Amino acid sequence: MKRTLWLGGALILIFAFFGVHHHALAQDTTSKKLITVFDRGTKVSFLTDAKTVAGALADKGITLDTHDTVEPSRDEELVASEYKVNIYRARPVVVVDGSVRTKVMTPYQTPERIAEDAHIAVYTEDLATVSTATDFVGDGAGLTLTINRAVSFTFDLYGKKNAVRTHGATVAKMLQEKGVKLGPNDHVSVDLATRMSNGMEVRVWREGIQTVTEDQPIAFASEIVYDADRPVGYRVLKTAGTPGTQSVTYEINVQGGVEVSRKEIARIVTTTPVKQSLVIGIQGLDQGLTHSRGALFHTDSKGVVHRETYYDLDMSRVMYACGQGGRYTVRFDGMKIDAEGYIIVAANYARYPKCSLVETSAGPARVYDTGGFVTRYPDGFDLATDWSNNNGR
Repeated sequence: MKRTLWLGGALILIFAFFGVHHHALAQDTTSKKLITVFDRGTKVSFLTDAKTVAGALADKGITLDTHDTVEPSRDEELVASEYKVNIYRARPVVVVDGSVRTKVMTPYQTPERIAEDAHIAVYTEDLATVSTATDFVGDGAGLTLTINRAVSFTFDLYGKKNAVRTHGATVAKMLQEKGVKLGPNDHVSVDLATRMSNGMEVRVWREGIQTVTEDQPIAFASEIVYDADRPVGYRVLKTAGTPGTQSVTYEINVQGGVEVSRKEIARIVTTTPVKQSLVIGIQGLDQGLTHSRGALFHTDSKGVVHRETYYDLDMSRVMYACGQGGRYTVRFDGMKIDAEGYIIVAANYARYPKCSLVETSAGPARVYDTGGFVTRYPDGFDLATDWSNNNGR
């Protein structure tokens, strides 16, 4: 069973996948794993004592091409009692990139994954579409990936130069696409009707009043996969997130050498952020702190005993620490978590400084708060939840 939580702004999507138990097999499954394989419309179930997905498929005589992909991955360690394995068979796809046609073998269906598998760079502004091939004899493929490249040019926006891409046919359309609204004192280096072309430079400046352009970071979103086949405390970073950047231009009013006001007039994304992907184990979560079990003693991996309780408050006031910017979300079980999936806890700052990581019965946590309870229980943790007030939902 896996649940996936996307953290990006205020949007939270939770998907749950529940395995189907098979009781038809009368064999002893205490040491063997039940594997159900879905391959090109067929389904087969079998028992195996192999250690990995690849080993299980090999034992069953299921062969894989080097271009095929498997989910879970071939080297996935078999630790649960049963698995559903999907095999995606590679097939030829013709990639049409301008005048260049390339045939690749790939199991993927989406434009982004096909291009990545073919080692072809596709930028955010490029338009990539997948369609059914029409020339089966010439191409020998069932799908065609067509990439419509955006025009690459240099954009000098109020004194800040960036390499930018656009699908705007003219300079006017490009400015509209980028959300740049020209003021009465703004000027453009080329006529607005000029057609955009690769390598050209477009400069926008403002006469009179001053402007300033700043590079600002764009936070990356986090994808958290909760894996019920892994124990509480298991945490693996599958893909590291990378912040993006944006160029923001302000109109500023300076009086007597002091800035008295500023107004945003343009915002251009220069680097798209890369999403972070985490896998967090939740096996045994029901043995930890729950709504009905409001207090317990939990022993961590170092042998320290922590008295755990919970509280339900709006945590925005403490979430400006540790780079969270006042934001938090609620996990599927009601635990309040930060953007990296850590449970929000209150603790004794003298022993567990703010922003330090600690172990709890509900999984890894980060210290954001403290409370009077630490006088009696100096190693105690108060876990932030949404179990009573529901103020986080």
